[in-house]
Amino acid sequence: MRPDAEKTKPKLIFVWNYVEWGGSQVYMLSIMKVARAKWDIRVLLPRRSDQAFLTFLDQYEIKYQFIENALDLRSVSGLFGKVSRQFQRLRTEFEVFTALRKYDLKRSVVHTDLAPWQSWILISALCLSGARLFSTMHNIMPRTSAWREIIWRSRLKVVSKLSRFRIFASNNDTKNRLKGWVSDEFWNKIKVTYTAVDPKQIEAATSAEYDRYAVREKFGIRRDRFIVLCVGNFIDRKGRWQYLDAAKIITAKRDDIDLVWLTPNLPKGADLERVEGFGLGDRLKIIRSADVGSERHSVLAFFRVADAFALPSLIEGLPIALLEAMAMGLPSISTNINAIPEAIFNEDTGLLIEPDDSVALATAIEKLADDKQLRELLTKNGREYALANFDETKIAADVIASYSEALTWK
Repeated sequence: MRPDAEKTKPKLIFVWNYVEWGGSQVYMLSIMKVARAKWDIRVLLPRRSDQAFLTFLDQYEIKYQFIENALDLRSVSGLFGKVSRQFQRLRTEFEVFTALRKYDLKRSVVHTDLAPWQSWILISALCLSGARLFSTMHNIMPRTSAWREIIWRSRLKVVSKLSRFRIFASNNDTKNRLKGWVSDEFWNKIKVTYTAVDPKQIEAATSAEYDRYAVREKFGIRRDRFIVLCVGNFIDRKGRWQYLDAAKIITAKRDDIDLVWLTPNLPKGADLERVEGFGLGDRLKIIRSADVGSERHSVLAFFRVADAFALPSLIEGLPIALLEAMAMGLPSISTNINAIPEAIFNEDTGLLIEPDDSVALATAIEKLADDKQLRELLTKNGREYALANFDETKIAADVIASYSEALTWK
């Protein structure tokens, strides 16, 4: 594209302040792919961000720049830890504000993955500087004390009065739970812009030549076993310990089911010691997604190594990995929380279990392993429902229309 044509495009800047990547970044990447034709896109993220995600940006020729510090998303305890976390947050947000002020914010749209009840000062400062600002919420605020909830409600009420700020909810559950936390006028303007899949990528990944047994052999997965796959960050809210508990229940009584977890970052330190403490040996494989491949197509194709998918999340929006598994034709199990029931209807498009119930997860896995007819039903219905209702091209177009409208805001 000619440099002068590039200069005529309005600026679209995506921002987050942590190094981990997952469904939120895949959601934003799906928007970038469609928006890049008519927008000059930049991504602002911490320097230590995962190289795998930076590779995805490079593949789509998305320009990015770094802030030096990053917010540590790991849980903290004690007064000192919590105070340190707040200073860390403020430091990263000051860097973000300084970097964004270099752009013509009155002719720019900024889309963040910053929690508005926590980053309300930055959001307010950017809007007052002329930015048209969007923030996507994938789930409602975590449970907290009554006094903190009062503070969060007051902050959300403040940002909901900003004329240049809007929230996207990536599912209906999140939007509905925001009722009462923001002004009614603001709530009515919240668009539901689902986390979604790329049908073209799904079709390419499902139709390409693929030797699942060769892939199993490469990663030490037994070729003659029923394989259950989980995909996502290996963190508590994804139900990692419940998944391993279920694996222990299953492997204690039968030898025909093994489990795999595909994750951007392998467990280490105390987490690795705890994993080894389950004594699962080769019955569980935790695999780094970068070792599968550096392209989204490679990650999607890896789903075909499995016979079923399970994601026992404890806190969740509507996870992209679950939608991708359904679209790829894997009969899927997940938990009856938040927005997951917007995609999985029990024994129709998948199996729903209650959260934090390892026995129920083990039972559901065994049920799929033993019932071919059920697997075929969930494969067919799950794939059809995911592709019909969570098409990223349609959703991205709706988001981009909101960007264009934002440029007219006063």
